[in-house]
Amino acid sequence: MEPIQLFNDHFQNFKVYGIPKAQLIIADVPYNLGNNAYASNPAWYIGGNTKNGESDLAGKQFFDTDKDFRPAEFMHFCSKMLIKEPKEAGKAPCMIIFCAFDQQMYFIELGKRYGFKHYINLVFRKNYSPQVLKANMKIVGNCEYGILLYRDKLPKFNNQGNMIFNCIDYPRDTATPKIHPTQKSVPLLESLIQLFTDENDVVIDPCAGSGTTLLAAKNLRRRAYGFEIKKDFHAKAQGLIANCASPVLF
Repeated sequence: MEPIQLFNDHFQNFKVYGIPKAQLIIADVPYNLGNNAYASNPAWYIGGNTKNGESDLAGKQFFDTDKDFRPAEFMHFCSKMLIKEPKEAGKAPCMIIFCAFDQQMYFIELGKRYGFKHYINLVFRKNYSPQVLKANMKIVGNCEYGILLYRDKLPKFNNQGNMIFNCIDYPRDTATPKIHPTQKSVPLLESLIQLFTDENDVVIDPCAGSGTTLLAAKNLRRRAYGFEIKKDFHAKAQGLIANCASPVLF
């Protein structure tokens, strides 16, 4: 089997593909924004200008598949597809979920039901904000949120003896073509993969979207597998993974 594979399928069908279990699972799960997905984004208006009236994206959700996402089935998949904790210290697996701020406690509690007893909150700090509408009239958001979940033992941690804060700078990705509205920065994903895995370890992304997790893993010489149910995003992600590479940060 090739070391990088993206399947145009739902992660629930993982048994069909016989993929190996992962050292690290990374997932950007649906944020359940519903029809307000573009609420603070200039795309809500034609040409990004409120004077031009609303665009075709006004009152629309990002994806028609978001309503089909079942968090419990997702967590079951993750519990089955992470490797068992080895006896040696410093080798345990973990998972990272990008999620909305108000989803964090839900996934923490759900994780406990599936054996992920411990968590670390993550904040990804940007030096820009997508919330540009009425930006001079309110405090705007410049952070994304996530949680790191693990079972009993602390995960593998390649920090070279350095202290790592849970508030992490989000490097802006200007090198990777934008093919997905919630696409994550390849340099950010590289830093996370570098931190929690070694070369040749397996990384799985159950909600692959643009495929940037797999691209980051490829750049770092990890094996990676992903699932994306939307045919158009799957095709674009396949091209991205095949044709793009970014400078590795480490």
